[in-house]
Amino acid sequence: MSSPQTRFWELKLDELKTTLQKNHFEVHLATDAEAAKQLCLEKLIPAVNPQSISWGGSMTFIACGLYHEIRGRSDVQILDTFDKNLTSEQLLERRRQALGVDLFFCGTNAVTEKGQLVNLDMIGNRVAALTFGPRAVIILVGRNKIVTDLGAAMDRVKRYAAPANVLRLDKKTPCAVTGRCQDCNAPDRICNSWTITEKSYPKERIKVILINQDLGL
Repeated sequence: MSSPQTRFWELKLDELKTTLQKNHFEVHLATDAEAAKQLCLEKLIPAVNPQSISWGGSMTFIACGLYHEIRGRSDVQILDTFDKNLTSEQLLERRRQALGVDLFFCGTNAVTEKGQLVNLDMIGNRVAALTFGPRAVIILVGRNKIVTDLGAAMDRVKRYAAPANVLRLDKKTPCAVTGRCQDCNAPDRICNSWTITEKSYPKERIKVILINQDLGL
């Protein structure tokens, strides 16, 4: 029998799934990171049948084991935007090229109970791919990303996700020192481009996996 906490999240995620589907997203539930990985490898990737795959910055993509599983595939073209052997200029060009792939993986900074995806980017390649370009997008969402509304989503990003990511990426910004957003003008500022995705267009182009586990920032 499920614990009260597990059952609570099952109910919450199931309700959010229905809401997101009404907003034309394709939605799947996964019990944990491993289940999300298997869902992608066994069902979603074969359904898309991509000739090319890439991804945006996502701790959840890595935590699920998908980066390790996909980056070495030889049956499709892989544009690895995490490749540490490339120069910064080469990485930027690869991110541009990734906007034209068949399948793009990323996370989301927040998802509201009304079924809206809220994201804030430094360079903008992740939100650009989410909006237009790749034929299909798979978004991996830990349950900790769920918030009540747009205000709470933006608050979550500014108060937690952005400062935490600055520390993770070793950026030189005021929030790396204070832990609080200073609305800075630092060259390393990562808060540059907001997107609010109300609905998926075309229908089910964006595929959301809601994972019953805390993942990512």
